[in-house]
Amino acid sequence: MRTTFLLGAALGLSACATTGGKAQTASSDPAPAAGPGKGKGYSHDPYPSTYHAYPGAPTLVTHVTIFDGEGGRIDDGAVLFRDGKIVALGQNLAAEAGVTVIDGTGKYLTPGVIDIHSHLGDYPSPGVQANSDGNEATGPVTAEVWAEHSVWPQDPGFGRALANGGVTTLQILPGSANLFGGRSVVVKNVYARTMQGMKFPGAPYGLKMACGENPKRVYGSKGRMPSTRMGNIAVDRQTWARAQEYKRRWDKYEEKGGEPPSRDLAMDTLRGVLDGEIRVQNHCYRADEMAIVMDMAKEFGYKVTAFHHAVEAYKIADLLKANNTCAAVWADWYGFKMEAYDAVPENLAILEKEGACAMIHSDDENGIQRLNQEVAKARASGIKAGFTVSEEAAWKWLAINPAKALGIDDKTGSLKAGKMADVVLWNGNPFSVYTRPQMVWVDGALLYDANDPKRRPVSDFELGQPGEGDTK
Repeated sequence: MRTTFLLGAALGLSACATTGGKAQTASSDPAPAAGPGKGKGYSHDPYPSTYHAYPGAPTLVTHVTIFDGEGGRIDDGAVLFRDGKIVALGQNLAAEAGVTVIDGTGKYLTPGVIDIHSHLGDYPSPGVQANSDGNEATGPVTAEVWAEHSVWPQDPGFGRALANGGVTTLQILPGSANLFGGRSVVVKNVYARTMQGMKFPGAPYGLKMACGENPKRVYGSKGRMPSTRMGNIAVDRQTWARAQEYKRRWDKYEEKGGEPPSRDLAMDTLRGVLDGEIRVQNHCYRADEMAIVMDMAKEFGYKVTAFHHAVEAYKIADLLKANNTCAAVWADWYGFKMEAYDAVPENLAILEKEGACAMIHSDDENGIQRLNQEVAKARASGIKAGFTVSEEAAWKWLAINPAKALGIDDKTGSLKAGKMADVVLWNGNPFSVYTRPQMVWVDGALLYDANDPKRRPVSDFELGQPGEGDTK
């Protein structure tokens, strides 16, 4: 984004002015001290976030229909945000001096869309082999790879997700070729020179796992284990058993000192899961397999935070609720392989009725631009089948629920005083196919305005190329 790049440059100069010219990059800081000491045997955050919010102006948006992201609705409402935070929402909010007032009559205001499952940056546009960095398909267990080390901040897909989909936060995951695919990273959807400049401050890491057809097909075709579903679980269990032993050795060293155990980067990640620092995001389609995975988690002492692509989640809504495990699903994308066959378009509505944590997700560079329409389809299917799903309740599926599954619901995911001002003004009802984002703020900074060509996302990669600055 050329405009935001200039804003970012100004922000960087400001930071230098307050730190004696010290550049605020990850590599500019000294390495943290290592152990011994509980949790200090090695750095758990060697690539820390350097994200800084872009400058914003105090803003009051009035006369809008508000979906607050937690199931609340305010008609003819107003939202005030300042210094990057939501200050107040309600009716009849008065404008203070110096506040930019936007009349939103006929429009809707929501929290920014959160996509829990994306590969932007790892599979960027243009989608050529040279940029294909999302699947380390060289072994069924690659928990040592981190998706953030493949993220290309110049991916034009980020700008399209912002301008067309109102996406302000997304989780970037490794692909699903492997049982243990590696770590995910959560980012704010802003322009930055580096991955660290996008990294959501304080967001926990995730571990991408996969069950079912993908791992057994990829490795079975190579004549190696796993080639069956029972092989999948066997490799999983053997790996978790190794992780338990690794954790025991490091816990003992950090508690009592002595000779430090050898580092194993894959086991570092699994130890993080066993310690509750890292959340398991598990690609899994079939209900019976999800049930087995939840039992495997109990066997080894970890928790599955969310199943992704969970087309059969509706069959085990009670088990998901009982295990406090979320389900991320599509509205109607199914049937492209056998384990994706038994889908129903009422999936989200059934999960909602049963009280399970549910959400929409994309897994696609185009789908991420239309998650509001995906939720509209899922809601319509539920209503057609007799479920009662209000518009404001359905908006939880792309706001507070994914925020909970990512462990950032105390910071974003709803319009609530004190939270990040990640806000979308839609030019109509966002459940209509004709509606698009009018304006998008991230931490209170206006990063997209449909009426201002200077605030249309253009990555550095697109500069000087045909179509630069076009409304995507």
